[in-house]
Amino acid sequence: MSLLYFEAQRSGHLPYHHHHRILWRGHSGLTDGLEQGVDLVGGYYDAGDHVKFGLPMAFTITMLSWSVAEYVDRITAAGELEHALQAIKWGTDYFIKAHTHPHVLWAQVGNSGSDHYCWQRPEDMTTSRQAYKVDEERPGSEVAAETAAAMAAASIVFRDVNAHYCHVLLHHAQELFEFADKYRRRYDESIEAVRDYYPSMSGYGDELLWAALWLHRASGREEYLDYVIRNAEELNGTRWAISEFSWDIKYAGVQILASKLLMEKRQLNEDQVRVLEQYMSKAQYYLCSCLNMNQAGDNVYRTPAGLLFVRYWNNMQYVAGAAFLLAVYSDYLDDDEALHCPMGPVSREELIGLTKAQADYLLGSNPAGVSYLVGHGSEFPRRVHHRAASSVAYKEDKAFIGCAQGYDDWYGRRGQNPNVIVGAIVGGPDKMDAFSDERGNYMQTEACTYNTAPMVGVFARLTPLR
Repeated sequence: MSLLYFEAQRSGHLPYHHHHRILWRGHSGLTDGLEQGVDLVGGYYDAGDHVKFGLPMAFTITMLSWSVAEYVDRITAAGELEHALQAIKWGTDYFIKAHTHPHVLWAQVGNSGSDHYCWQRPEDMTTSRQAYKVDEERPGSEVAAETAAAMAAASIVFRDVNAHYCHVLLHHAQELFEFADKYRRRYDESIEAVRDYYPSMSGYGDELLWAALWLHRASGREEYLDYVIRNAEELNGTRWAISEFSWDIKYAGVQILASKLLMEKRQLNEDQVRVLEQYMSKAQYYLCSCLNMNQAGDNVYRTPAGLLFVRYWNNMQYVAGAAFLLAVYSDYLDDDEALHCPMGPVSREELIGLTKAQADYLLGSNPAGVSYLVGHGSEFPRRVHHRAASSVAYKEDKAFIGCAQGYDDWYGRRGQNPNVIVGAIVGGPDKMDAFSDERGNYMQTEACTYNTAPMVGVFARLTPLR
């Protein structure tokens, strides 16, 4: 189900039926990049609208790739490896197109201002498809480094499947990382169009470290580990202890990847061990915070029914990220090893236990009795805030739907969406476990690609190996 969702989010020229299972979607965005003289057809819409935002799209692909890299055996056993690879490749094929020169990356297509005035199916789009880039004059380290991380992580996944593609991805990742590092600037200072929707609150330090760690894991090259050690303090990797993990703030992910290097008992020098231990202590802060095992005031808030709650707007993204990080860390620990928290030790079983509890809640074990994974169970959101799902399918009625007309005819309808967007994970309930299934309630009913991506790994981890 979660892999199906990515097919519903595809932009561009859709493949034939057996490679595209969402029959209510058609081709869209076929002129993307045309005005700028570059082919930017493809990639993903990030949520219920039609802007292609580079930063969350890249983070989505990094997390999908991490899911597969970590749990390839379980995904294969479930018969879903081919779909997982297709979901990743739909993103990386687009990044290859968008990276037109070593120091040029097209980072966004579409304009959220005009896009949000329209309630149209992607197949009918009449809004601006202006494309925005970062380059040497106007660099954007977050988006360049996150795209490098995505391509490096994806190269690991394709290593045994398609050696040539793996090599191409690694090459792009190395160039993008070099660009992100050499020309340092916040991407929302260079591209004004991202400020309203995906501004970078944490700056680019986490993305640079994240990309370096993925490049190290993908290439095995010592220079990337040296970078992570050398820049640990300057880029806040060993200074910031944070209780959330998201498309914007990756420090917890960075710190857990760094901990993995320590836990693998590899040959490291004293300086490397010392710095990696600092990363590890911050990783432990994040995990203990989710487990409610830090000192009072330093833990993630929980709803009365036990859902991790970070903020009202699309809280499920933080739940998905936490469930995934708890799972991988529990797998990095040895059998008899524990996580050491201020309030006491936590066993591997307790770590994966919290992952399972969050997944169970998400799938319907909650006071509202709602599965926040659309299409799962008998009760799930029927009015997801999503233009294509809430409008009549293009295949059923090709009559053009205009901007305002879409609001009148489809957005404003009381009824259920005509199309079920299977595998979407919506924003979820509030801090009291209450949820209102209304199309206009986008803080709770909009779904995003980066909500589902980490859950691919979580669901794989919780699938018993037969």
